[in-house]
Amino acid sequence: MDVVELHNRTVTNFAELVAEVADNQWAEPTPCSDWDVRALVNHVVGEERWTVPLMEGKTIAEVGDALDGDLLGDDPARTASAAAREATAAASWSIDKVHLSYGDEDPQEYLRQLAADHLIHGWDLAVAIGAQPRLNADLVAEVATWFAEREDMYRSVGIIGPHLDGFTTPADQLLAASGRDPRWSPAFGVLERFGNAFDTADLETVMSLVTDDIVFESTSPAPDGTRLEGADAVRAEWARLFANTDDPHFETDETVVLGERAVVRWRYSWREASGNRGHVRGVDVLRLRDGKIAEKLSYVKG
Repeated sequence: MDVVELHNRTVTNFAELVAEVADNQWAEPTPCSDWDVRALVNHVVGEERWTVPLMEGKTIAEVGDALDGDLLGDDPARTASAAAREATAAASWSIDKVHLSYGDEDPQEYLRQLAADHLIHGWDLAVAIGAQPRLNADLVAEVATWFAEREDMYRSVGIIGPHLDGFTTPADQLLAASGRDPRWSPAFGVLERFGNAFDTADLETVMSLVTDDIVFESTSPAPDGTRLEGADAVRAEWARLFANTDDPHFETDETVVLGERAVVRWRYSWREASGNRGHVRGVDVLRLRDGKIAEKLSYVKG
């Protein structure tokens, strides 16, 4: 496939997805754990805005900070559409070298980098907002062939996460190679944010991710634990846990989501009076509702 066609189709697909973002979805989580929907779109629009000056032959220094910060304004979909049109036009311009942050690069390689980013981030955006991903087979094949020779380099500099195994379709294999879990859904994002907040004992964030009528069953006393109903009772329980635990650390080992049900395997550790660390391993059986945790039933080994 011609590289300009590859670039322009992935850019256009992304812009079409941005047009599907509902007003109440801009703060939703995405598979990129550091970015919500707005931050993800801003990143990709930033790449498109950079395409024009770089394909004109300008250097990073010459552009300066003109494209820093929020680029979406009050009408993100319109801004994304305009940026996409400008980027696709610039893709066909003739230039010997593009001046990137790591040095001069062939424009064809630069366009393939952009196409890969648009294709993968297009999937990120689609699953975050519940839209149909634009993982056309021919686009996946082109990007996968190019990416196979660059995957290790991308991972070595921290651009992508670990390669996930066990997937068979070409699209899922490409996503897994780029550090994505093809099974991701918005529930994964909620559970990841909850786990991170629990790890840092951030009670306010923890409580912002549960429903007002949450049900929590703790792991003690044996054999049935304690059942708590309602956000106030659960807040008090977790506040005591955080206050009475020295240097707590919560680690997620595995998350499995099926619809609005989820299972999380975890390890919880703390510093004992001796200075050594103690820990327990456990499982949470969860139910989610409207993007929040409505039920958390906890079990531990031993």
